[in-house]
Amino acid sequence: MAFDLDKGKGIPKYMQLMNEIKRLIQTGEWEPGMQVPTERDLADKLNISRNTVSAAYKELEAEGILVSTQGRGTFVTDSDAVIKRESRKERLLKIIDIAIEEAAELGFNIDEFLVLTHRRVMAKKEMLSRVKVVFIECNKEQLDHFSRELHLDPGVSIVPVLLDDFRNEPERVNKLVAGSDLVLTTFFHLEEVKKLVTVKGVDIIGIALDPQLETIVKIARLPQGTRLGIVCLSETFISKIKGSLKRAGIDHLDICSTTSKNAEELEGFLSKVDAIVVSPNRHREVTEYNPKHKQEIEFMYTPDTGSVNVVKTALLELKRN
Repeated sequence: MAFDLDKGKGIPKYMQLMNEIKRLIQTGEWEPGMQVPTERDLADKLNISRNTVSAAYKELEAEGILVSTQGRGTFVTDSDAVIKRESRKERLLKIIDIAIEEAAELGFNIDEFLVLTHRRVMAKKEMLSRVKVVFIECNKEQLDHFSRELHLDPGVSIVPVLLDDFRNEPERVNKLVAGSDLVLTTFFHLEEVKKLVTVKGVDIIGIALDPQLETIVKIARLPQGTRLGIVCLSETFISKIKGSLKRAGIDHLDICSTTSKNAEELEGFLSKVDAIVVSPNRHREVTEYNPKHKQEIEFMYTPDTGSVNVVKTALLELKRN
């Protein structure tokens, strides 16, 4: 069992590890049903961080290549899942085909099935148009970005709330929660939000946020010793970025940061760095003060697909009830 991990490739170690595991499965060295090494054992064997192995395993589970069973361990799924996994669209088409066949057995023809399906879809859309979701997050960058980019169904209203505002004005925010159908937050703050919400009967769901792989790859490819400047609105977001880089095994850069909005201070900061990581809502501002056109990398987080699907299912279930 040989792994080819090379820091010099400019690709995060967890992505290299994912590719190596896929190679082992495709070549038959890791067979379907085989139990894979624990995170600790593989980390020790490869002399890498356990967080790196954990990140690789989680991504492979999300792709359906590995499956984790509580109390038993992590296993390779059926080889077909690796080589020719069905796309989401193909799976949905199979579900529709089965529904058409069952409708025919019940005595409905294709046209009747189409009419009923259309009515049902429109009814669901109408239900969702009345849905209000409160999204609670600790920093303004992510709050603003995900209030715009969290792709739920059209018509769903998302009300953004800063966690600090909830801490300081619990009564006011709980009134917002009382008028909502669902509360969303990140897993990191889930337990605290549950304690702050005093409204009974409102579901609170945690979602996972992952940095865009493209963003991580761009940063990983920066040369050894690059002076990397991080520009954000909050120290909280800076800490999140640094944590994401650490988990990705990126430790070859000289990192500094600022939240200053003073033009002179910002210009001075940018003059001392080689490349810039910037939060989405400060990108335009940084570009204005970057006359030498040093590389700018917008640091983006995206909601985990599985988390978004859980939220959509919960919204439909709420309205059904």
